[in-house]
Amino acid sequence: QVQLVESGGGLVQAGGSLRLSCAASGRTLSPATMGWFRQAPGKERVFVAAIQWNGDSTYYSDAVKGRFTISRDNVKNWLYLQMNNLKPEDTAVYYCAAARYFAINEASRYDRWGQGTQVTVSS
Repeated sequence: QVQLVESGGGLVQAGGSLRLSCAASGRTLSPATMGWFRQAPGKERVFVAAIQWNGDSTYYSDAVKGRFTISRDNVKNWLYLQMNNLKPEDTAVYYCAAARYFAINEASRYDRWGQGTQVTVSS
């Protein structure tokens, strides 16, 4: 069973940066896609970014394009999300997810989820 554990969340002022990390453990991780989603209070979980585990393709929501960068370390089984120029509307719980088959922004296609890490951006 693959387990995903996020870290790196916290409180930051608008315009600041944070780097989220996601560590995968358990049996050998071989997803097709890994991604980040977020859920703000009272709202649905939404797609943030995704990356193909064995390729160079990355995908971003319009809300974060140009500010966030997703990356991975296939050897160490780590997933990252570098978040720059953060805005108050980025405040949410951020989740790491893994999809066994190709996926981009559809949460239903992701098989494994982390417990989430809180990101709070103050104005």
